[in-house]
Amino acid sequence: MEDQFIRTEMLLGSAAMDRLKHSHVAVFGLGGVGGWCAEALCRSGVGELTLVDQDTVSLSNLNRQQAALRSTLGMEKAQATALRLRDINPDCLLHPLCARYEADSREMFFQHRYDYIVDAIDLVSCKLDLIETAHRRGVPIISALGTGNKVDAQQLRIADLSKTEGCPLARVVRKELRARGILHHRVVFSPELPASAQAGDEAPPPGRRSIPASAMWVPAAAGLLLAQAVILALADGGAALS
Repeated sequence: MEDQFIRTEMLLGSAAMDRLKHSHVAVFGLGGVGGWCAEALCRSGVGELTLVDQDTVSLSNLNRQQAALRSTLGMEKAQATALRLRDINPDCLLHPLCARYEADSREMFFQHRYDYIVDAIDLVSCKLDLIETAHRRGVPIISALGTGNKVDAQQLRIADLSKTEGCPLARVVRKELRARGILHHRVVFSPELPASAQAGDEAPPPGRRSIPASAMWVPAAAGLLLAQAVILALADGGAALS
């Protein structure tokens, strides 16, 4: 019988595919990084996904974001992502949430058991609280760091936060997590120094001072690396988490 995951099973094995099928991953942030991560998880056979983003699809998202199509302009990103993923794998159980993760509402997002969390959140305060909460509750988590104003996807890598360099966001997150007693945390980052970008006409959203320049390949590559880390960890029964 035809199986859409046969090529992945040839690589990872049937036991790994069964573990992926029975795994629940939450992706927080469905922009240029998180959206492609969510799609890779779905295409790889993860059986349940919680998809969290408060934004709607806008015209400026079309240059890089997985959920952004002319037909989805104005749609909630969580719903647009779910619509696309259902077309890829109708058997994947999806929980789209049009909401912003923050400390005051964190319990709403932890009503389910997660086997892994992907943090692709932009706002530092929300990112820090999610990381701290996951660590405190023993839920494996991996975070995306800065991809804006960068052009060389070949410099992206998976690393421990303590080993990061050249990334302003990594510096802030490392300092703040150390103050919370968290010395080790898995991330996808690039040591590439941000390029100088021309100012645009787009107004920054609440909580952001500016909007970085971004093309498709760097955030998309970061999202795929996040998915790689999660898929291999889950497929290996957790042995790849360290």
